[in-house]
Amino acid sequence: MATPAPSHFDILEDIARELSGDVNFPTCLDAAILVRNALKDPFVRTEQIVQAIRIEPLISSKLLRLANSVIYNPAGHPVSDLNTVIERLGIDIVRMTSLAVAMDQMLKSVHLSSYNAIAKAAWENSLQVAAIARMLARHNAYAAPDMAMLAGLVHNIGIFYLLFRASAYPEYRHNEAAMIDLLTGWHEGIGESLLHSLGLPETITDAVRDQSHLTMLDTPRSVSDILYFSITLAGNLPAWQNKVVAVEEAAWQEIIRSRHEPLRQAADDEIAELRAALST
Repeated sequence: MATPAPSHFDILEDIARELSGDVNFPTCLDAAILVRNALKDPFVRTEQIVQAIRIEPLISSKLLRLANSVIYNPAGHPVSDLNTVIERLGIDIVRMTSLAVAMDQMLKSVHLSSYNAIAKAAWENSLQVAAIARMLARHNAYAAPDMAMLAGLVHNIGIFYLLFRASAYPEYRHNEAAMIDLLTGWHEGIGESLLHSLGLPETITDAVRDQSHLTMLDTPRSVSDILYFSITLAGNLPAWQNKVVAVEEAAWQEIIRSRHEPLRQAADDEIAELRAALST
């Protein structure tokens, strides 16, 4: 006998209540929140950011690894102190890396053991989209490459959060169809709300909210456009994105893929580099 599909009402009501007040983030997001709080001050000193980062060694180590990667150190001049790392990477990448640590740790959480394959697919898709977005942004003047990469990396954060939260509800623990239905319908809106709570720029939260909206442009002209193009170019859409689309949109996605295939192929090295820098 098939397991009946839940209505999602209970979990969505609980999440809405949480996101409208003091958010009870999973423990692994605590470090990201500390960094977020430090970065909210427009006059924050580098020393204050370093102090927040040092609380979580994983963030420190991954920032060092990223700063010394080919992406940010093409000349091969290594750095070893966090002050120099922050100067090399910039505030947006510090914020991105703290969120990457949180998502990577959520992926490894025992709470997600029933849906390990979905969590891993979300993480791999995030890395691919982030690297492609950075490369796309470098080829046009409408968005900063680091901002585009940040949007790509966090566009699946709603997936991780919903997986984490749904693990507390018996109706989702062993019901993959119900879980996919929840993710498909709600991960974009939940991701937008979560990132807003974390203090990310509106440019990023809007892009995450609109990530599956059809963009009929020859060239991406905003972070939102770049994110849509990058998701399309990443290919092998995960289950929560592999929805039936209108004929017009499907045709346009094929045009995007054919026009930008050389760029997508060129991004493979950056995908591998980003994976090595941000994954444990």
